[in-house]
Amino acid sequence: MVSIEQIKQLRDETELSISEVKKALEETGGDMLKAKELLKALGKKLVAKKADRETNSGLVVSYVHPNSKMGVLLDIRCESDFVANGPDFKNLAHELCLQIAAMKPLFVSEKDIPEEFLDGETKIYKEQVADSGKPENIINQIIEGKLKKYKESVCLLSQVWVKDDTKTIKNLIEDTVGKIGENIEIKKFARFEI
Repeated sequence: MVSIEQIKQLRDETELSISEVKKALEETGGDMLKAKELLKALGKKLVAKKADRETNSGLVVSYVHPNSKMGVLLDIRCESDFVANGPDFKNLAHELCLQIAAMKPLFVSEKDIPEEFLDGETKIYKEQVADSGKPENIINQIIEGKLKKYKESVCLLSQVWVKDDTKTIKNLIEDTVGKIGENIEIKKFARFEI
């Protein structure tokens, strides 16, 4: 039997609906850890289902640093005005603005990086390892590793969240999609600094 205290605790920790929390606890026999894992798995399935849905609503959000020398504009989309004006969506948008301000990403995702941009980075990495005397296959692995790390650092979705280093920005968005039940998409952003 699942107690009300267990439901309340898991609901407070996950911010999911009472019915979802209760169902997860019942399926796991009241085991809180297993219930959390079950809810995470269900959230990932939900995110996958929602990924293809149109995002025709949303917000343009701004953030100006207290010193007024740096600011961010973010175009973030969801499926409905109701969600766009909700606290979870607005909080996510604010967190993303703070991330952009702090970590200075250049692109939303890897698919947005122009090929010539990557070609320039590849040339730099080849020059760095040219005189290393290592075999060609090892040099290629080194270059691939450096490119992967570089892409992660310049793409917002693959950056580690500044407030929780166990999550990427993509994970943060997926968590919010799981809570609100709508697809979320970052269209574009701009960062300004004096």
